[in-house]
Amino acid sequence: MSNIYERILNKEAKLGVIGLGYVGLPIALAFAKKISVVGFDINEQRVELMKQNIDPSDELEASDFKNADIEFTANLEDLRDVEFFIVAVPTPIDDHNKPDLRPLIGSSTTVGKVLSKGNYVVYESTVYPGCTEEDCIPILEHESGLKYIEDFKVGYSPERINPGDKEHTITKILKVVSGCDKESLDVISKVYEIIIEPGVHKASSIKVAEAAKIIENTQRDVNIALMNELSIIFNRIGINTYEVLEAAGTKWNFLKFFPGMVGGHCIGVDPYYLTYKAEELGYHARIINSGRYVNDSMGNYVAKSTVKKILAQGKNVAGAKVLVMGATFKENVSDIRNSKVADVVKELRSFMVNVHVADPYASSEELKHEYGFGLQESLEKYDAIIVAVNHDEYVKMNEADFRNLMNDDKGILVDVKGVFRGKINDLIYWSL
Repeated sequence: MSNIYERILNKEAKLGVIGLGYVGLPIALAFAKKISVVGFDINEQRVELMKQNIDPSDELEASDFKNADIEFTANLEDLRDVEFFIVAVPTPIDDHNKPDLRPLIGSSTTVGKVLSKGNYVVYESTVYPGCTEEDCIPILEHESGLKYIEDFKVGYSPERINPGDKEHTITKILKVVSGCDKESLDVISKVYEIIIEPGVHKASSIKVAEAAKIIENTQRDVNIALMNELSIIFNRIGINTYEVLEAAGTKWNFLKFFPGMVGGHCIGVDPYYLTYKAEELGYHARIINSGRYVNDSMGNYVAKSTVKKILAQGKNVAGAKVLVMGATFKENVSDIRNSKVADVVKELRSFMVNVHVADPYASSEELKHEYGFGLQESLEKYDAIIVAVNHDEYVKMNEADFRNLMNDDKGILVDVKGVFRGKINDLIYWSL
C-alpha cells in the first residue's frame, strides 16, 4: 500500500473528494493543482455549476478553478478508479440537538460501493471521538466486502477551513492527521503535505484527532458563552461590556473573547456532538451544556432588549418597525446555516413587531426556504435598527446613515457586536 503516495504524486492514482461544499471544494481544488482529482457530490445542480468554474457557496473565484486537474461528477461510476478518498460532508444536528449522521452514513455507503483493495479513506467531517471507527468503518466493510486494515486503510484529518477568511486558507493552516496504523499515518501525512505548506501534526490515534477538532470549537463556544453571560450582567449594572473587556484586556494573559450570537455549522453545532457522546458514556457535561444554553438564547435576548428599548420610548411594540441588518451566520459570507439572526426575527415577530431583514450577501430564496422570511428590497423608515452581522458594508456606515433610516428622533440603534461604540451621539444606542 505504501507506494500509493508515489502513484498519486505521479498522477497514476486518483484522489477523490466526497462532498463539495464549504470544506470539500477548496480541498479538491487545492489538490487538483498538484495531482489528479475526482470531485463527487450528490447534488447534480451544484456539480453543473462547478463544471462552469462557479462555486455554489460563493467562497471561491473562477480563477481558483484554473489549472486544476479535476473531474466534477455526481456519478458513482466515476469514483471507481479513485484510490484515496477524502470524505468532507456536513455533520449537522437535528431539531433535538442530536447528531445527524445521515450525510456521513450516506457518503460512507457511497465510498464502500467503489472501495477496492489497497484504497485509503480519510474523513474530514467533524464528529465525536469514536465515530469514524464505530459508525463509518463498519459501513465501508459491509458495502465493499473488504476487511478494515487488512484490505483498506482509514484515517481522520479534521477540516480547519474558516469561511470568508482569505488569509488562513486551507494550504496555509497546519493540518492534524491520523491513521489506523503506522503505515497509514505515514501515507496520509505525505498526501496532505502535497498541499499543506506548514506541514502536519501526527495525532496518536483517530480518536485523538476527532477529539482535537471538536474541542477547538467547544473551547470557543464556552468562552463566548462566558462573555455573553457577563454582557447580561453588565447590562443590568448599567455598564458597557466592551469597555469592561477593553480595560481587562490590558493584562497580558487576559483571553480576548467577545459577546455575540453564535451560529454557523461549527461552533454552534460541534459541542452537541461531544455532549451526546458524553451522555452515551453516562456523563452529563455541565459546562459545555450551560455554554450552549447561554449562546442559543442570545438571539431571543437581543430581540427582547430591543422591544424594551422601544417600549421605553413610549411606543407601541405591536406594529413597530424594526430593520435587522445581516442574516448570515458571520460577516462577509453568504452562509445562512444555523444563523441566530433567525431567532431574533422570530422573537420580534412574537411581539407583533413588523420586521424587515436586509443582507448584501444572503439569498432571499434560501432564507425563505430555511427560516420563513426573505430580504427587504427597498428600505423604509424604522423605529429601531439591529446591526446583527458586521458586514463591511454596514461597518462603513455612520450615525447620519442610520438616522436617515429612522422614523423619528427616538430611533434606536442596537449594535450587537459593539462596532459603533463611541460613534453614536444622538440616537438611542445599545450593544451587548
